[in-house]
Amino acid sequence: MNTDIENLFKDKVLGHPAGLFVLFFTEMWERFSYYGMRALLVMFFTASILDEGWGWPREWAYAIFGTYTSLVYLSTMLGGYFADNVIGVRKAVVIGAFLMTLGHAAMAIETPFFIYAGLALLVFGSGFFKPNITSIISEMYKGKEEKKDGAYTIFYMGVNSGAFLGILLCGYLGEKVGWSWGFGVAGIFMLFGLLQFWLIQGIFGKIGKDAKNKNVDVLDEVLDTAVDTGDSHEVKRNPFTLIQKVLIGLASVLGLLWIFNDPISKISEGKYNLFPFEFLGYSGSTVAIVIAFLIFIALLVMRIPKYDNITRDRMLAVMFFAFVTIFFWAIFEQSPSSLTIFAKDYTNRVLEGSAGTIFKIVNSLMTIIPLGIISWVLFLLFKKTFAKYKWSNIILTLSFVIIWYIAIWMLNEEFQKDTAEIPASWFSVLNSLYIITLAPLFSKWWESKYNPNANMKWAIGMGLLGLGMAVIAVGAGGIEPGAKTASVSVIWLILVYLFHTMGELCVSPVALSYVSKLVPGRMIAFMFGIWYLAVAIGMKLAGVFAASSEAIAEEQGLSSFFWLLTFISFGLAVLSAVLYPVIKKLMHGVK
Repeated sequence: MNTDIENLFKDKVLGHPAGLFVLFFTEMWERFSYYGMRALLVMFFTASILDEGWGWPREWAYAIFGTYTSLVYLSTMLGGYFADNVIGVRKAVVIGAFLMTLGHAAMAIETPFFIYAGLALLVFGSGFFKPNITSIISEMYKGKEEKKDGAYTIFYMGVNSGAFLGILLCGYLGEKVGWSWGFGVAGIFMLFGLLQFWLIQGIFGKIGKDAKNKNVDVLDEVLDTAVDTGDSHEVKRNPFTLIQKVLIGLASVLGLLWIFNDPISKISEGKYNLFPFEFLGYSGSTVAIVIAFLIFIALLVMRIPKYDNITRDRMLAVMFFAFVTIFFWAIFEQSPSSLTIFAKDYTNRVLEGSAGTIFKIVNSLMTIIPLGIISWVLFLLFKKTFAKYKWSNIILTLSFVIIWYIAIWMLNEEFQKDTAEIPASWFSVLNSLYIITLAPLFSKWWESKYNPNANMKWAIGMGLLGLGMAVIAVGAGGIEPGAKTASVSVIWLILVYLFHTMGELCVSPVALSYVSKLVPGRMIAFMFGIWYLAVAIGMKLAGVFAASSEAIAEEQGLSSFFWLLTFISFGLAVLSAVLYPVIKKLMHGVK
């Protein structure tokens, strides 16, 4: 019996260990800071010097944003490795939170050095924080699998609550008061999350305290994976050869250089280029990423046939889902880039008369009701843990006093005005709001007899993504080619976030579940790494797609860009549906 787990379950909040809600609030403030800063980044870079921004062309901002979000996901592999092999999960969470606090503080200074240093600190901080806080939940619920789904649902609400409040409040402060205020407040609440977790981590006992594999190199263990041959008594080794390891290194270096080269070459206007050559009329950057992609395909061809038939087929199914997922995130992540600019420059965000009053009331309810519910959860945790961990509770309570003050001040400021001007970042809030509202309905769907198979979930998700892009394409239809401003109705953005969120609920929550079902346990860490690599590629492609929107909008109109993404989404939706019989066969009974 694990006494740490049993002790955790003695003090319960809403039927779950109090420790779960410690993680809930830690993650909530991390997501608050991450999404709060992210909502402002592209607007800060593209705002004019008079508006205290950097006055960058949108292509530059999209390029650096795509690189940043891509590196956030790539860094999780580094953070996960160090947690498992060197420092332990809990120390990794603390280090990650500390690095992110420094990152946000640096960005509040707004000089080039500190902005770039801040982004670098945020990348490494996320890498240490993101994969490891969920590992603590997994450890907490060992032997209590029946409670795990509920635990992750509660935790997921913390994720979305943080994103919701971060975008709402940091976005408002950044746009209405000053960029430094938005970046700085994000850092303050990341610090609250760090202190709260540090002072109460004793509640977890020995869970996550030490590295799991201090005497074993997990990387070697993964690279030297055992493979079943079909005979339960016989296991063959399928290690990576020296040549394969060299090819992995080469592909990784080329990929990383390509990710960095995109913003570096654009921002320096060609002065600094990591691939200063052309080949057959193609830029060196294009040649490099094509070579990296071909090396990756060659590695798959070399390795996958060596696995037993069932493992091989299931890995092929995972690769198909990863391929579709790349494009899902590349299109979905237009939210903080091209869609935010659409909201800022092409949407009529000034509401007058009754429309303005309705928005103020709705915005107030959207702010106060979630804050009230979360504060009630805080009170329940306070009652269970204050006697033993009073300083953690005091800091957490102080953070909520400040957040309530900012929220009430913001709402009061808006009610003093005759009209309502919606911040451009506000529309991103809708994603979290829709998730909190719709997640229970989708959960019921997945548990019903109408639960679609994996292919159809991806097909439905891509279809909804395409529908959202079709909606915004129609809304942008009246914008002339080359136009820098317009006054499109807000309804189009409200609808696009609705459809995109429904698409996300079909793909994102179930994606890692299918990877875990399809891949043998001994290979799970390696395949999760591959999966996060696919997500990272999607994030970078989101920046590439957004950057291309400028040239397309100049020549053909912004609507053409959104129609292009619509056709890509619908095409992959049809492909997923058509390939259902093939993928079903490859999955060998996994549902």
